[in-house]
Amino acid sequence: MGPAALLLLLPLLGPTPAGAAPKQDEILQLPGLAKQPAFRQYSGYLNVAGGKHLHYWFVESQNSPQSSPVVLWLNGGPGCSSLDGLLTEHGPFLIQPDGNTLEYNPYSWNLNANVLYLESPAGVGFSYSDDKNYVTNDTEVAQNNYEALREFFRLFPEYCSNQLFLTGESYAGIYIPTLAMLVMQDPSMNLQGLAVGNGLSCYEQNDNSLVYFAYYHGLLGNRLWSALQTHCCSQGKCNFHDNQDPTCTLNLLEVSRIVSNSGLNIYNLYAPCAGGVPGHTRNEDTLVIQDMGNLFTRLPVKQMWYQQALLRTGARVRLDPPCTNTTAPSTYLNNLYVRKVLHIPESVPRWDMCNFVVNSNYQRLYQTMNEQYLKLLSAQKYRILVYNGDVDMACNFMGDEWFVDSLNQKVEVQRRPWLVSDGNGEQVAGFVKEFANIAFLTIKGAGHMVPTDKPLAALTMFTRFLNKEPY
Repeated sequence: MGPAALLLLLPLLGPTPAGAAPKQDEILQLPGLAKQPAFRQYSGYLNVAGGKHLHYWFVESQNSPQSSPVVLWLNGGPGCSSLDGLLTEHGPFLIQPDGNTLEYNPYSWNLNANVLYLESPAGVGFSYSDDKNYVTNDTEVAQNNYEALREFFRLFPEYCSNQLFLTGESYAGIYIPTLAMLVMQDPSMNLQGLAVGNGLSCYEQNDNSLVYFAYYHGLLGNRLWSALQTHCCSQGKCNFHDNQDPTCTLNLLEVSRIVSNSGLNIYNLYAPCAGGVPGHTRNEDTLVIQDMGNLFTRLPVKQMWYQQALLRTGARVRLDPPCTNTTAPSTYLNNLYVRKVLHIPESVPRWDMCNFVVNSNYQRLYQTMNEQYLKLLSAQKYRILVYNGDVDMACNFMGDEWFVDSLNQKVEVQRRPWLVSDGNGEQVAGFVKEFANIAFLTIKGAGHMVPTDKPLAALTMFTRFLNKEPY
């Protein structure tokens, strides 16, 4: 057996020596940086059951890593890569439009935390499965992510006793609480809390609130609004989620079209749509689909359209987040030299921001995270933060605020502005409402990707959350 084969076997051959991170995973010369970082970083695979290999990229804290917390970060989709979080949101360096250059991020979340970016589930990004079967569901993903965390601590035993926080965005609104249910039962992990940004917490509340959000942001107009009131509402209560009235369904399809397909940026109402007004565009032999399948999932016509689109095309199908330019991170991560430095095997396919196969075959087992949050809160020892950029339409702030309110926890601090100092004195960064062990917080003027839109406010919020300081 050659030395290369031995290296591949190392993670499987029992414990790494105490206090020793896996040397073979260390990133020594990251392309695109004018100067290499002073902190250490690692990229490799966390092997879990069923022959699955989840790719991780771990950046140590810039300030005393040995005592800094370990923070897991997951992006959503389902089927989208957490390297989006690293390279475009809150990583130590951000990809530039040329797709080759990385610039240091002054608002990086690893300033005072060790951050583990995990590409999950298998099939997403550089993660893969030996059998290439990418059909999965919420329960299996939670189990795989839990096993990946265990494997991480086995490879990095020096971090076992550090505080652990589970964080993520979007569909991680499902990933994070379901993972926390497993982690909270494992005394070997020092779980302290979780933070979910613009998370999908409850399909019904997300759909219902979105229609109000769209109307009061001037997107629907009075004719459509009064039709919705007439056909979707009775006795002062509206059901925009699974209403059986055929006229209501037609009106909701119109809402869905305006929000998702008219050229508005669903992730940030006030930001331009990258590439201009989109459609379900055909690009040479590729069908580009831009629907993650999280909104108005009960609309029958929508489900039918999706299936027909798949049957109609013999082309390669690509899932791309709408109004988002994924060219720069794709160019960078598919550079052969970058892949080599990140220790990605040559057999692993090209990196895409989102994986259509994973997304379209994904089985959603939960309609709400109510039970998971109540169980976590009943332990009375975890700090939970639900935060939302307030101009996102994919997972809007109102739905998540309704969700947190519906948990019926004891209010400790009434809703108030929270402030951030930006060089022009103190500014209102958003609003926060605090309950016994959970807070709901908005970030004013941010969309779905909060740290991209408001990096200073996001870092301030994150730091206060980790340090258990008042927001």
